[in-house]
Amino acid sequence: MEKTEQESTTFDIESFVKDVLKTIEQDREKEIISRRFGLFDRKETLEQIGELLGITRERVRQLEKSIITKLRASSEAGKLPNLDQFESQILNYLDKDGNLARVTKLSTRLLKEPTKLDQSRIAFLSELSPQLTVIGDNDFLFLSVGKASIFNSKTIKGEVDKVIAVITKIGQPAEIKIIAKEAKIADSKQAEALASISKQLASLNGSWGLVKWPMVNPKNIRDKIYVILKENNRHMHFNEIADAIQKSDFKRKNVTTQAIHNELIKDKRFVLIGRGIYALKEWGYKKGTVADIISEVLKKEGKALHRDDIVKKVLESRYVKETTILLNLQGKSQFKRVAKATYDLDESIAE
Repeated sequence: MEKTEQESTTFDIESFVKDVLKTIEQDREKEIISRRFGLFDRKETLEQIGELLGITRERVRQLEKSIITKLRASSEAGKLPNLDQFESQILNYLDKDGNLARVTKLSTRLLKEPTKLDQSRIAFLSELSPQLTVIGDNDFLFLSVGKASIFNSKTIKGEVDKVIAVITKIGQPAEIKIIAKEAKIADSKQAEALASISKQLASLNGSWGLVKWPMVNPKNIRDKIYVILKENNRHMHFNEIADAIQKSDFKRKNVTTQAIHNELIKDKRFVLIGRGIYALKEWGYKKGTVADIISEVLKKEGKALHRDDIVKKVLESRYVKETTILLNLQGKSQFKRVAKATYDLDESIAE
């Protein structure tokens, strides 16, 4: 049986990191690096480490910078154990991922069951690798690694901003090929890689958009209902909507049919157009009973209509049986028959 990329990996990231730390002579410096990068526990701030070691925040920052500079120099001289092997494997994956990838994605490529510690260790080793550029986690970007021959931290930010600007201009979710073309990025994989490291963007079912757009980042049941109706581009029964959500790629999709029905009733984006059948208001549907729709049809025409014409026009906005429309025509006092099978509004009641 053929081995997968993941199965063929024999890396022991923890051992790699320990081997690098062994090249640091002073225990205090090892402590600073371990805690700052979260190599064996959670990451710690300059203040936390300074308080622990009895030194100032600024002194911790200076020591960290000095240690990393020394380690990078050793790396460039080929003196850090296993780093060339690690770097080679990361570059191999980046070649397939548009020269840039989130550390979370790289960790799943390198290891079978990666932990957050593994992700921190990958970021640390990447920081020491001459051919790699590390983009730190912040309010706008996810922790990521890119090929230094293609990107530096400044160019990455500029390219990501360009992708965001194009998506904003398009104004709706779009396929990455379209986004890449508009952004003048030759490689669509690279455009997708840039989009994937941005915290301002999200994707769903192959389309990318702003994270605030429900179509790519549905945050609640109502948003998920909206996405399902929008994607199917037709009215649906609430049971059918529930089934579609269960089969979707949404992160959280274990919702009850009753919960979905309740949200459909509450949200103004959805219009009941038949027994348990809903459509989107943006498609031109309006809330109201069958009688309300008949009244609207007659008001719009400004004259009496044959029942067949009324039925035809009502069915354009309601998914009901013809008999339901006829029963409303005959049984509701606001309508009067003015000729054979011809109806108009009873103005005295309408007023």
